Amino acid sequence: MTLSILDLAPIVSGGTAAEALRNTLDLARKAEGYGYRRYWLAEHHFAPGVASSAPAVLIALVAAATSTIRVGSGAVQLGHQTPLSVVEQFGLIDALHPGRIDLGIGRSGQRRAELAVSAGFESKPAEIVDGLLIPPPFDWSRLAKHPHLAHYATLLQQPGAQTPDFADQIDDVLAFLHGTHDAHAVPGEGAAVQVWILGSSRGQSAQVAGERGLPFVANYHVSPSSVLEAVEAYREAFKPSTELAEPYVIVSADAVVAEDEVRARELAKGYDLWVRSIRTGAGAMPYPSPAEADAHVWSDAERELVQDRVDTRFVGSPRQVADGLRVLRRVTGADELLVTTITYEHDDRVRSYELLAEAWNHQ
Repeated sequence: MTLSILDLAPIVSGGTAAEALRNTLDLARKAEGYGYRRYWLAEHHFAPGVASSAPAVLIALVAAATSTIRVGSGAVQLGHQTPLSVVEQFGLIDALHPGRIDLGIGRSGQRRAELAVSAGFESKPAEIVDGLLIPPPFDWSRLAKHPHLAHYATLLQQPGAQTPDFADQIDDVLAFLHGTHDAHAVPGEGAAVQVWILGSSRGQSAQVAGERGLPFVANYHVSPSSVLEAVEAYREAFKPSTELAEPYVIVSADAVVAEDEVRARELAKGYDLWVRSIRTGAGAMPYPSPAEADAHVWSDAERELVQDRVDTRFVGSPRQVADGLRVLRRVTGADELLVTTITYEHDDRVRSYELLAEAWNHQ
């Protein structure tokens, strides 16, 4: 199976974190039965609608609740932790679930700091590349400069802490795992943990993944306008390593599947409002019900804020979504796709993944 799952443990309107976490465990068990290759957990902080704030803890719980599916992070934000602490956490999980753990790493905190001081934003028109929509880019610098984010960044690190260069941090992670560091990570050293780098642009994440010969995840669902650039930069920088002889790419996507398109679009309601909450700097809100979504009156500026995410979400019948995802895979040259599905009702989310797996396996 070349489909995997990225789960944020979403909290819905009127729901609780405990319910969201129980839903995650239920979905993971069922996803294993449907044949998905990996089950990854995101890292989000200060988000009222996301329960996945400590991916290593949640990965341990999911790994214990399943038996064969690979479980990992999408992604641990290395700017908030030291390489040693990350390797120890994932080494501990691997000790009890050997050979099943993926360590996906991102540099989100460092990326936000760079964007906050970036000079200028260059917009581009939307284009269709061999059937795949590449929307206009989103101006991340506006969000990165939000005062809430600057305050939150201070809460995620000790006072006065300085985050090292991302490439140096990745080198330390690999050295701890391989036992070539001057200190020993126990547990962690020698763990069969697979290291991944996640990125949204042709910047340092793609470069580091390629130069270290690591597998790479390009975020079409977060930053669809730059997915092709990110994959291209990774492949151009790639050097064979003990981990990989050739580049290996996963591309992420948002999707909602139902028995027919009308039903799928009803289930997909709430996504626009949810993305709006993220992009205004408030943090992901509890996922709204269809009725709450219908009640919101949109301004043109709000629509523009979320349009790239809405237009690049795959919503429809099993065949429609599977066909759309195949286009994404073909155009990006992805080896796997990482699918995120959020609906108000948990049963609808489970059913969406079930229908997608059936359609994908019968292509």
